[in-house]
Amino acid sequence: MTDQHAVVRATDPQFDTAWRAHRPYLVNLAFGMLRDVGAAEDAVQEAFARFVKTDYATIQDERAWLIVVTSRICLDQINSARHRRESAIDTSTVEFVGDPTALSPTSLDPADRVTLDDEVRSALLVVLDRLTPAERVVFVLHDVFRTPFDEIAETIGRPVATTRQLARRARLKIESRTTDADAPDTTQQRQVVDRFIEATATGDVSALVSLLAPDVWGSVDLGPSDRRTGTTNRGARKVARNLMRWFGRTRTMVVDPASDACEILAYLDRELYSVIQLDIANGVIRSLHVIADPAQLASGER
Repeated sequence: MTDQHAVVRATDPQFDTAWRAHRPYLVNLAFGMLRDVGAAEDAVQEAFARFVKTDYATIQDERAWLIVVTSRICLDQINSARHRRESAIDTSTVEFVGDPTALSPTSLDPADRVTLDDEVRSALLVVLDRLTPAERVVFVLHDVFRTPFDEIAETIGRPVATTRQLARRARLKIESRTTDADAPDTTQQRQVVDRFIEATATGDVSALVSLLAPDVWGSVDLGPSDRRTGTTNRGARKVARNLMRWFGRTRTMVVDPASDACEILAYLDRELYSVIQLDIANGVIRSLHVIADPAQLASGER
């Protein structure tokens, strides 16, 4: 008699914990690939729908599983959009790490594409948090899913040569686990930005305060006709409370992969709501400036 493994589904508390812990990061990653906040949110929603249906006992690490499934869904969307544009590029030959005989992407359920080898799994868990948004996208698309550089360049809006350089930088960081002389500070900045997004998205005031310098100050630009423009708040707790009032829980926050600056895009109901510019030094946010002037946001000038 053959033993049959009983399928175990994630409980409601397990799902809720995973949603709160991983959704902000996943939306940020998906936005880097799709450049559309609505499509990014939908991709993450689909990933969690598959998470619910999957045998929870077989998932060794929730974060790694969700990263791969979300990335796979995004790649399928990119391929689908390219087919709709009647692109001459044949995407049916995309290969996958650890499986040189993989079938066409359209024939695969994203939930099945989580059989990564140990090296890639380790990179997903450890190194992605140390890469720039653009490096993350290039690494996932090229080194995990073997997408050609010209297609990645189109996705992230950068030249092919730049995309190759991003892949090289990401690969060096993964192989060496170290960065260039000036990279520790850059790595620390990226970690602060990610934690800022997570703390704000989950409404964790204490975590947000820990990222702010005690004498942090924040200013806002609501446009020349709004008398609140230029208003400045000072002190970690006051700034944190104000940030939560503006951005807590209901907003989607992402980093534009086309920019390596510490600049966060905040969306409300899938419309650009404001831009948050962070000044980070020594692992803490020294100051921040919020641009919420509709005219500036519409023009892209900031």
